[in-house]
Parts: sequence; structure tokens; C-alpha cells
Amino acid sequence: MKKRKDQTNPITFGATIYRRHRRLHRHLFQLVSVFSACILLFLVAFSLLVPSPILHHRLSNINGNVERESYFDQKTEFHVPTSGESLGRDLWSSTRSELYYGCSNGSRNFMTSDAKTNPNRYLVIATSGGLNQQRTGITDAVVAAYILNATLVVPKLDQKSFWHDSSNFAEIFDVDRFISFLSKDVHIIKELPMKGGKGLTPHSMRVPRKCTPKCYLNRVLPVLNKRHVVQLSKFDYRLSNRLSKHLQKLRCRVNYHALKFTDSILEMGEKLVERMRKKSKHFIALHLRYEPDMLAFSGCDFGGGDKEKEELGLIRKRWKSLHVSNPDKVRRNGRCPLTPGEVGLMLRALGFGSDVHLYVASGEVYGGEETLAPLKELFPNFHTKETIANKEELAPFTSFSSRMAALDFIVCDESDVFVTNNNGNMARMLAGRRRYFGHKPTIRPNAKKLYKLLVNRYNMTWEDFAAKVRTSQIGFMGEPKEIKPGRGEFHENPEACICDVSDKNPDEPSPQNRSQNIHHMDNSNNKENKNKDSNDVTDEQISEDEQFWFDYLDNETALGGKRQPNATDFETTAMIKSEQPELEELFSD
Repeated sequence: MKKRKDQTNPITFGATIYRRHRRLHRHLFQLVSVFSACILLFLVAFSLLVPSPILHHRLSNINGNVERESYFDQKTEFHVPTSGESLGRDLWSSTRSELYYGCSNGSRNFMTSDAKTNPNRYLVIATSGGLNQQRTGITDAVVAAYILNATLVVPKLDQKSFWHDSSNFAEIFDVDRFISFLSKDVHIIKELPMKGGKGLTPHSMRVPRKCTPKCYLNRVLPVLNKRHVVQLSKFDYRLSNRLSKHLQKLRCRVNYHALKFTDSILEMGEKLVERMRKKSKHFIALHLRYEPDMLAFSGCDFGGGDKEKEELGLIRKRWKSLHVSNPDKVRRNGRCPLTPGEVGLMLRALGFGSDVHLYVASGEVYGGEETLAPLKELFPNFHTKETIANKEELAPFTSFSSRMAALDFIVCDESDVFVTNNNGNMARMLAGRRRYFGHKPTIRPNAKKLYKLLVNRYNMTWEDFAAKVRTSQIGFMGEPKEIKPGRGEFHENPEACICDVSDKNPDEPSPQNRSQNIHHMDNSNNKENKNKDSNDVTDEQISEDEQFWFDYLDNETALGGKRQPNATDFETTAMIKSEQPELEELFSD
């Protein structure tokens, strides 16, 4: 019996192994099937829940065509209301604005032009870029002349830049007012004097960006003493952001009082403002930078699919030295301008309803009406200078980009609320001006924080989105003291020229009469102003974004990627005869 049992064991044992092997395969197949199904379900759910990373009102299909979505036809919980939300505050004014006022009078120890101007020094300034970039150059030119004890020749405007405007200074600004208003600060003449029957020939040179008073005294003054006439070219942002309080106040006297548009520009600008006022008691002015060249240079992705990439890519190739673009990184860092639709969502979240009248100042909008459609859907009362003025009225300005920009500047300045989708020159200039003249609401997007909200907006309710937008915009609304001292570029935050009413000098003119008696003493600042004008200088602090652009723009040219002349060679280097357009011209609105 024992022998027979042993003979059948191999067969039984083999059958047992086979059955176990089959069960193991069956269980393993079931496990793999379940695991695969879980992964598939997860991927499907992820694709449905997570929105496209592109922050735009358009969605691309697989063929690269673009379809527009409506903000009022959503299948999610993100329902955009047509009316504004009551936030328990006045949308058309800044809180505590009545506690501060613009003050730019010279202090008691601020030397006048008669006492300090050297008769053998003439400074000629060649500005760069568009209207507002040139405005910064003009403002800083007066300060540079004061530092150098030189007579300033009325600045030359850039007529060969990206903007191709042939206007001279007197065709945009009231030149006689400019000279007379600043007569106690700097001696200004319209043109160089004759010597021996011949005109004086200036020695051309360039100073580095953010040049301090010490920099001017070390680099320019020796050349000025030797040559007597010096021309500083490409003069924009060539003066330090942070100066002594004396010199900052001089900047404000130039920018906010001496620089006045010509009567013809002012009259047309005021007509546009009056027509907006007839439409509504309050109105918003939006400066919309969304031109093809600017978008191409930014390196951002605006949701236009393959067509957009091809079109902007072709424009982008003109800058051979342009840095490699990483659209996601650029947007995360807040360097992409908001699309028109995104600006509309921000305004609605801040409480502005569809009944609000919107004046839009812009150049050529990439995508035209299709791009503007989402903004118009949110704010149907949509106006531009071309819609509220006829061709005959605009004819004297149409062929001159700077004069057209001046009209927009006036309307934006006079608006109840000013909004921008960018951080360009006009945005900064108007932000500072509106602070100085009463802290009128000025909304500038906090692009870094808004990026995340706009990406994930369909994962939240409108109420949550709106609340988070309002939180993100704290510090970006033009309120008094919202920017920390020492932060921000001076033209957008002229803190040295903003005074507290509790310290107001009885001799200081009111906001309505600032342009009169501007040279009265500002006794509240006497203690701070005992240092010499040229020595009381601190290191300039600018934002990371500004530093990035300034460093890049100063080292590269638009087409060739060639280095600019070394800073130490400026004293002996003549102005480059044939200069290529620089990258910053695209941002010199």
C-alpha cells in the first residue's frame, strides 16, 4: 500500500501546482485590471477638474482653431454676475485721501538758478521712446542740469524711435511755461547760443542707467568743463530712482506743474472728458497695452493656439538676442499683461457692474474685436476717443502717436478710476500723478497673485473668486501709504512729494492752487534738507522685475545683440552714429 501511494504522488502534486498557478494568474489579472481602471478613472477626473493653464477668454481645439466662451454661459459654479457687488465702501474714491496732499515747494536752502548756474556749461538732452518715456527723460534732465550747475537746452524729443513721431517739444508741451515755471530752479533756453557767428557743437555721450548725482559729477562734469556743451543721448531712466528730498521735489515741480500740454491738446482732451461725463457721473479709464509687438516680446502664452504661436513667433524673431522664453515662468512671475477679458473679471470682482462706462486707451489690439469681445460683454458701455470724437476733430492729432497718446493721458488722468493691465511707463506716470493730486483710485493688477486665481477660477464659486481678488489687490489700488517707503520707482510713488495735512505749512498751496507760488518755503522739511543736494543720496531700490528689464535692456540692442559702450568709456565715446531701436521702445507708451 505504501509503495502504491508513493507512485501516485507526482501526478497529484503536479495537478495541485497547476491549479494554484491558474488561480494566481487569475487573481493577478484581476488586480492589474482594477489598478488600470483606477488609473484611467483618475486621469479622466483630473482632465475634467483641472482647467487649462492658459489665462485667456479663448479655448483652442485640436486643430488650432479658436472658439470664444461666454462669461455668462457657464456650466460650472463660476457664474459672473452682471451687476456690481456692494462692498460697503465708495468704489469711486480712496479712503483717507483727504489726509494727504501733494507738496513740492523748494526748501529754504535750495539754491536758485541765479546763484548756482555756471555760464560756460550747457546741457543738451536727447530723450528716448514714446510720450511717457520721454516725459521721464525731460523731468530728469532738469535735475541733471541742476546737479551740474548747467544751463539746460529745451530737450529734444525722439523722432526716430519705434513710434515714428516727428513732433518737437513745443508741439506737445507749452515750452514757454516750462521755461518760466522752472526759472528759479534751472536756467533753460530754447536753443544753443551762437559763438563767433557759429552754433556751438555739443560733445555727445551717454551715462549709465540709474546714474547718481555723484555719478554725474564724476563722469559728466569733467567733460562739461572741458567741452562746455555736452549732449546726453538715449536719456531715459538715466537718473537714480532715489535722491535727496530736494531733488525729488524738483522732479515733482517739473513733472506735475511745469510740463503742461499745448492748448490744442488740452482743449481736445477736455472735450473727450466732458463727453464721458455726459454719459455718466463716474467713468473708468483703462490703459490697455495689448499690441502684437509687445505680446511677442513678453514671451507669454495668451491662449490663441497654434495661430497665435505662429504669428507672435514671427514677430519675436526680429530680436535675435532675446532671452529664451518660458511662458509659464514668465506668467508666474507676474510679467504677462492681463488680457482684456481678465481685466474685466478683475473689475467685476472689485465691485464694478455692467452699467459702468469704460473709456479704453490703447493702440492696435492683437486679435481685434475678437480679443475685446469678453471685455465688452462684461462692460458694454465701451468707449474710445475714436467713438466719442469724429475724424475731423482728431485729424490734427491722428498722424502723431505722441499727441494721440497725450489725449488718452488727459482722459485717464481725469477719470474717476484709472485701470491698467500692465506696468509700463504710462501706467507708472499716471499712478504717481494721481497720488500727487488727491490719491484718485488707480488699479494696477497684482499679476503674481491674480495668476493663480485666474487659472483655478472654474474650481471655485464666483463669490470665492471675487473675495480672493479683492484680497490680492490690497496695496494695488492707489490708496495713501499703500507702498512701503523706499519701494517702487519714484515716478509711480513720489513719496517725497506727499505730505500729511497735520504737518501742513500754511504757506503751502492747496491742491487746487499748487501751480501758483510753487517756490514758497516748505518749512516742515527744513531739518531733512540741511545736507548738500548732491551728496544726500541712497542706493536705489527697484523691484526685481524692473531690475531684470533694465539690466537686459541696457546690455542689448534690439536686433544685433551687441553690447553698449562700457560705462568707463563714456567720457571719450561719441554718440553712436547709427543706433538700432532698443527693446524698451515697445514699452515706452
